[in-house]
Amino acid sequence: MMAIAGIIFIAIGAVLWWVQRRQQGRCTQLKLARPSQAADLTATADAVATEIGGGHWRDYVWLRGSIQAASPLTSELKQLPCVSYTSTVVREYEETVREKDSDGHMTTRTQRGSETISEHRQQIPFDLVDRSGAIRVDPEGAQIERVEVLNEFRPGTPAGNMLSFGPFSLVLSSDSGHGNRKTLGYRYQETVLPLDRPVLVVGMVCDRHSSLTITKPDQANQPFIITLKTHEALTQAVNQSAQVALWTMVGCFGVGAVLVLAAIVG
Repeated sequence: MMAIAGIIFIAIGAVLWWVQRRQQGRCTQLKLARPSQAADLTATADAVATEIGGGHWRDYVWLRGSIQAASPLTSELKQLPCVSYTSTVVREYEETVREKDSDGHMTTRTQRGSETISEHRQQIPFDLVDRSGAIRVDPEGAQIERVEVLNEFRPGTPAGNMLSFGPFSLVLSSDSGHGNRKTLGYRYQETVLPLDRPVLVVGMVCDRHSSLTITKPDQANQPFIITLKTHEALTQAVNQSAQVALWTMVGCFGVGAVLVLAAIVG
């Protein structure tokens, strides 16, 4: 039993080694990203196009600016103008569970659970505007940090099995009770990337589209991130994550080795 526990700790350590390597690599790439402004990127793209033709230039960059869109999205629940949103409806329930205790006796307990019954996300390209100009951002494939604008729990079951929140509505199936599960209520959640919000974009700028655009990098190890953090805060957070994974990995390998050796000696 001790040997099995040791092997499990070593396996967890191996996973953490992979996590640490990945996070450290992300941190390195974030530091290598070139700080830029919209006008500088446009000037460089024009110079390269004059020299060798358009469609060939790309660079890994970061820049800060404000989000603007001529035709923004409207979030599903709160109806807020934005360029990206996620909306979720979660059913929260209570159920009775019967199980055997360590002595083989049947026990009964009540536990809470939840299930997602509706989830929707949408995003559109937008303009990132800084003091020098504007540049297009295609958020497809980006890790996006959104702002929570709704987290509301409404108890009970709606009349007629019809959920509604503003313009949003959903007809519940007749078997939504799931046997011994008692519905406590429904939680409505929504996050958005709003207009006119200063954000940091880290990604690949390229001129292969109809206009200069920041998109997902071709290299898998280069993060594509849209965040409310500064570049310094983002890099620090990723580095801290790598350090936590490193020391946890060392601890798991150490405990695992001790347990395995103890089992062998025993």
